Amino acid sequence: MATSEDLIKAIRTGKLSAVIRALAAGAPVELNDGRGEPGLPLGIACFMGYVDIVRELLQQGAKANLPDNHHPASPLSMALRGKHTEVVRLLVEQGAEVPPDMQTGLSVQELVAAEWQAHRNGKRAAPPSDATDEKPAYEEIVMSARFGVDTTVLEADVIKAAIERERKRKESS
Repeated sequence: MATSEDLIKAIRTGKLSAVIRALAAGAPVELNDGRGEPGLPLGIACFMGYVDIVRELLQQGAKANLPDNHHPASPLSMALRGKHTEVVRLLVEQGAEVPPDMQTGLSVQELVAAEWQAHRNGKRAAPPSDATDEKPAYEEIVMSARFGVDTTVLEADVIKAAIERERKRKESS
């Protein structure tokens, strides 16, 4: 039986295989920190920037989203303090909601893409709502190859939509 200390040690050393072994041996994926706040293992992995370990902890049931992601011990805040944008992107893709005034280090397009991925994977009930009751329409474009395809117009449309969505979100806050 693995202890919580075994899991924390494996996370701090960045050894994914040791994390997997500790979890398989019964170490709890959700632990409280010294102040009683949940999510210690995930918070450490986010702060350290271990994307693979964060992904494994999330697959094993760790919570990516807390009621208040401004909280200093939230996974999102820990990833931001560690300046790990790849971890931030993964957390958003796994359902973490970014507070309106939080700077993530991701571009508007990257943030919209991560939120869309969360919606697509069922990690979010619905895409972030605008001031209207209309649900945004997403169009998925599948291309077998990109050679010779001019994507400038598509990129411009995505950027325009992301900026408009961000403007509406700020107005409604």
